[in-house]
Amino acid sequence: MIAIVDYGMGNLRSVQKAFEFLGHTAKITDRATDLKDAKRIVLPGVGAFNDAIDALKKSGVEKVMKDEIKKGKPFLGICLGMQMLFDVSYEDGIHQGLGLVSGEVKRFETSLKVPHIGWNKLNIKKKTPLFEGIDDLNFYFVHSYHASGCRVEDIETTCDYAYEFTASVNKDNVWGVQFHPEKSGDTGLKLLANFAKIN
Repeated sequence: MIAIVDYGMGNLRSVQKAFEFLGHTAKITDRATDLKDAKRIVLPGVGAFNDAIDALKKSGVEKVMKDEIKKGKPFLGICLGMQMLFDVSYEDGIHQGLGLVSGEVKRFETSLKVPHIGWNKLNIKKKTPLFEGIDDLNFYFVHSYHASGCRVEDIETTCDYAYEFTASVNKDNVWGVQFHPEKSGDTGLKLLANFAKIN
């Protein structure tokens, strides 16, 4: 079973439907027992960083989630779920993240339209099982903030929008993607299928 963390925010159902389409059991849950029983954990998210972090902590699943990650359970953060993995975000103030991956979250500094919305191509920086067998590297983005100051060894892919930014990260059993695989057609489904196979 794949546990999709429910903290009252995010496009949880669309992520669940994508995994179900692929033939996997996926459960939207905020129960500690479900996170412990799950083979993998997914943290989606849409909205404001501070509201999301507060909701995650108030739901009581933050500690359990971190404990399961420490045990080596595969974990995937999507969009805001990826941003929450980092140390700090500068969205509407300074807010502490989960501290699972080194780095910070900053707003795009560009004359181009923000938020960055639409399809964009990734640049592979290191090979991991998440992108295995994926030749079409175009994915769908919707975001105004992005990861910055990441360790080089944690950067899985980058993307170009006014300048090069981190599009996905991987540290041990933790993955984070800034784009929306559940909105990225067959390519996104292939990525989710890859995650579902990671042990």
